[in-house]
Amino acid sequence: MPKKDECLLTSEGYLNIEEELNELKTVKRPQVIEAIKEARAQGDLSENADYDAARNDQAELEARIKELEYMLDHAKIIEGAADGIVGVGSTIKISYVDDDEEEEYKIVGSLEANPFENRISNESPIGKAVLNKKVGDVVSVESPNGSYDVKILAIN
Repeated sequence: MPKKDECLLTSEGYLNIEEELNELKTVKRPQVIEAIKEARAQGDLSENADYDAARNDQAELEARIKELEYMLDHAKIIEGAADGIVGVGSTIKISYVDDDEEEEYKIVGSLEANPFENRISNESPIGKAVLNKKVGDVVSVESPNGSYDVKILAIN
């Protein structure tokens, strides 16, 4: 994760990170420590695959804990913009002007983005285009495949 001074998160995203961090510290960390103890008890560590795997798991776990702690320490909670204006935390309904297809997206910070859940980053092409716009605006979205227009139908 690139080091930034600020991590934009919705309050929901902040809580999800807190929950994951708590799970890693209270459940996963003790499991990994126990796996290392068990592997160590098997004897010769130089040729012990279980020990190596447990140590790798521990390294990955500790790296993830540090990453989550960094996110929480540098979090800036964002919940939408002013009424009627698209901002981080807003849920928007848009239609693609060329084909009248409608989609609903939640605009979130890049750390929370998940296109499979229709959670798009404020840094994505659509996210950038709709920020600070209002219902009825038609905006041009610049994407790697060319530009297209979308109309903002609703903001929640």
